[in-house]
Amino acid sequence: MHVNWPEILSGAIVGLLIGLTGVGGGSLMTPVLVLLLGVQPLTAVGTDLWFAATTKVVASRIYQTNFLIDWPIVNRLWLGSLPAALLTLLWLSHQAQRPHVDPWVITAIAISVGMSALMMLLRRRWVPADETTPALSGKAKAFQIALTIIAGAALGLLVTLTSVGAGAIGATMLSYLYPQRLSPARLVATDIVHAVPLALFAGIGHLFIGDVNFNLLGMLLLGSIPGVIAGALLSTRLPAMAIRRILAAILLVVSFKMLAAVIS
Repeated sequence: MHVNWPEILSGAIVGLLIGLTGVGGGSLMTPVLVLLLGVQPLTAVGTDLWFAATTKVVASRIYQTNFLIDWPIVNRLWLGSLPAALLTLLWLSHQAQRPHVDPWVITAIAISVGMSALMMLLRRRWVPADETTPALSGKAKAFQIALTIIAGAALGLLVTLTSVGAGAIGATMLSYLYPQRLSPARLVATDIVHAVPLALFAGIGHLFIGDVNFNLLGMLLLGSIPGVIAGALLSTRLPAMAIRRILAAILLVVSFKMLAAVIS
């Protein structure tokens, strides 16, 4: 395997930021692959899905051991996200002219990255604080299951098309749908466990379409594993909230830059 130091360094930086802030890799890795490394948009998406699935499998095992996962909510999300991912993959597989699809994919990535950045900036507002948080109204609660399935479908579309959305956007949706049922720890655990099969399913679909670069994936993981470890060790010593806000501001700029590239 040919060693590509820019790719390893990119993986290390993204891994470090994930360890420091807990921000999902899709919001960080996909723009890096497209803008800095010049990877084709759908190849970036397919490769990043495998990157995300690999890193989240370990985290999900830890959460499962600690009994933090709300399985009924996970199952409702899967009921929407997996069929939506399948339909998105079928649509992508029938696009003979891939360059024609690229602007749409870049636009979707830019919007998803911008939404994730805004969720990061508003994190203190949407993380459920305690049991005093107001519950859903009666009408909203009556449609809670249906709304969860719809939220899962939206995530399935976003993740399959952009590899972004299963982190900050998914957690925000859950915090509004289940303000009393999910504590912060259970919210994160439920969100991550839902994302693992979704990322694997979408990643396998992109593999069959031909959108996965495993040599690139290996380089990214080679850098990200020590990066995540270093970030986790440093997270208790550095101001994670300040770093998260700076990172969110950078992602907003990246989002606008990607949109500008499509428009021009």
